[in-house]
Amino acid sequence: MEFFRIHKTIPFMRHALVLNIISFATFALALFFLFHRGLHLSVEFTGGTVMEVAYEQSADIGKVREAVTKLGYPEVQVQNYGTSRDVQIRLPTQKGMSSDQQSAQVMQALKSVDPSATQRGIEVVGPQVGDELTSNGIKALAMVVIGIMIYLAFRFEWKFALSTVLANLHDVVIILGFFAFFQWEFSLAVLAAVLAVLGYSVNESVVIFDRVRENFRRYRKMTTTEVIDNAITSTISRTIITHGSTQLVVLSMFFFGGPTLHYFALALTIGICFGIYSSCFVAAAIAMWLGVKREDLIKGPPVKRDGDSGGDDPNAGAVV
Repeated sequence: MEFFRIHKTIPFMRHALVLNIISFATFALALFFLFHRGLHLSVEFTGGTVMEVAYEQSADIGKVREAVTKLGYPEVQVQNYGTSRDVQIRLPTQKGMSSDQQSAQVMQALKSVDPSATQRGIEVVGPQVGDELTSNGIKALAMVVIGIMIYLAFRFEWKFALSTVLANLHDVVIILGFFAFFQWEFSLAVLAAVLAVLGYSVNESVVIFDRVRENFRRYRKMTTTEVIDNAITSTISRTIITHGSTQLVVLSMFFFGGPTLHYFALALTIGICFGIYSSCFVAAAIAMWLGVKREDLIKGPPVKRDGDSGGDDPNAGAVV
């Protein structure tokens, strides 16, 4: 399936240096905000109180959230669980207040809005659980990165493996930098989005590197820069279809999924945009600067296909 055909290769790598300087500056700013401001961690990481409230009729999540927000919890997590009449509220720890005092205060506010509200349960999430979740999250991220490197090293070559991992870490750090700069709440859902972006971004890199290997096989007189430019150009239509359709779904979650999915969809949106950019410009450019060449990927003479000129024309262009 394709939307259009490009008959002339676009020289992406001609602008690789400028684009990667911009990438480095963005990456450095993201690191600065991460260390200077830090992440605004949710209750799962910092500890707090989880309340379960039941209503006689379907609960109005908006009114519940509004009532709790007025108590001084600007980013409280409120969501249905089980049925539309059951509500779960996650409250961050407040100095000078115990979990019982917090729950009593919240229940008083909820009953003023709907007298049918009844408390079903309360659970205290201690900082030890938060530390464990943080540790497990870092381990999960590290395992994903290691797995990607091993896969690409076997699938292609170590230069591609290294360039892809650096590009993917570039995406992750920039996502975290956005959350640190704007102090958006970083929850387990956002962590899941970050891990999803890693897999999504590496998939785009694999598609481009597959085409790079194919071009090395087909075009014997093309330089490495021309091969990479041709590979990126020839996958543009596929990129627009896959990323465009995915982004439509993510935007649907962002606008209609409510506050529960808001930051999850936001992290995916940032990750998808930077994932396209990093796969095309960061990963490909790093592989080029590492000196990837035909001999790294192809063993034996170039393969001449039926109807192919043998790859003698380096300006053959790309057909999507």
